Amino acid sequence: MVEKQCKIAKDASYVLAYTDTAEKNAMLASIADALLKNADYILKENAKDLKNPKLDTVFIDRLMLNKERIDAMAEGVRQIIALPDPVGELVEEWSVKNGLRLSKVRAPIGVIGVIYEARPNVTVDVAALCIKSGNAVVLRGGKEAINSNRALYRTMVTALKDKGFETGMLQFIDDATRASTEILLKQDRYIDVIIPRGSDGLKQYILENSKIPVIASAGGMCHVYVEKSADLEIAEKIVINSKCNRPSVCNAAETLLVDKAIAKTFLPTVLSALKEKGVKLYGDSATRKIVKDVEPATDENYYIEYHDMIMNVKVVKDINEAIEHINGHNTKHTEAIVTSDKKAEELFTSRVDAAAVFVNASTRFTDGFEFGFGAEIAISTGKIHARGPLGLKELTCIRYIGRGNGQIRG
Repeated sequence: MVEKQCKIAKDASYVLAYTDTAEKNAMLASIADALLKNADYILKENAKDLKNPKLDTVFIDRLMLNKERIDAMAEGVRQIIALPDPVGELVEEWSVKNGLRLSKVRAPIGVIGVIYEARPNVTVDVAALCIKSGNAVVLRGGKEAINSNRALYRTMVTALKDKGFETGMLQFIDDATRASTEILLKQDRYIDVIIPRGSDGLKQYILENSKIPVIASAGGMCHVYVEKSADLEIAEKIVINSKCNRPSVCNAAETLLVDKAIAKTFLPTVLSALKEKGVKLYGDSATRKIVKDVEPATDENYYIEYHDMIMNVKVVKDINEAIEHINGHNTKHTEAIVTSDKKAEELFTSRVDAAAVFVNASTRFTDGFEFGFGAEIAISTGKIHARGPLGLKELTCIRYIGRGNGQIRG
């Protein structure tokens, strides 16, 4: 069945690739309307998944849907409607010496397979981005969210059918066993790229077993570095938001680095504020000399992505040590510096190796919705073929069109 679905998606991709923008936007509008109209049904199915007694609080936060989150999904779809269609965009054009005119244009990748775990919103985000960018998609969600994902998929497909649109470009594998994943990863004849979203274990399994090219992201071992020239009031707000706004997600900060020159002034205030929010703290010896009631941190702590109200703290002697620590411990996802020094800003942004680097802003902004992409299909921490939030343009590839008047190569 999985192979058959992949073939259906491949056949549909050839039609969708050159469907005009107005028709694709009409498809998306029908989906956005249907999400709101069917919110009660979607929430009812989501409640079935939430009854799983094995789920911890972090997983529940990722899995849970409510009216607000459904509204946000619909709004994300409408944002995608409003964005320019990248398909056919002329990137560059030139002539070679024999008069042949070459055009470099954007084209859909083809069929994208997305394997994901807890977050049901991925079902909608991915489908909408793929439709607008002219790609068919094969969705394979996790067993913990099977009822939620199924409800969202059925809502979208029914909406498309009711408006008279074909639905082959949206395929959902309604089998959350490992066997279906194994079959999917062998469909290199039909699928052009696999994008995993979930745990490091899932991503590693896919990288090791896929016959299809993979765009993967590591976890979110993110840092906030408060440099000695920072406005400490701004710094505290950024640290609190980066850690506490939604600690279960990959752009939440896990480690706070503080310049030695301001540590005695800043640490008591910011750590007190974090504790008031319920954050458990692990610190190095320099931190614990300043603030006593902090748990001792080992080097292992500085590699842990907690997904929880837990944070590491470390005092560094200067920006160079901060950069060295970040590049040695991060997952290339998101990093932030709080500073008033332009030279420090330039040094940090040029030397820190991450998909997104923020100056005087929270790490929580690494997000397709926040970037104005409507949503993202994933956040890539690799460097091929795209990096950071993968929006519409990142779901296209480049092709060349040559126009001549009889040229032949000698």
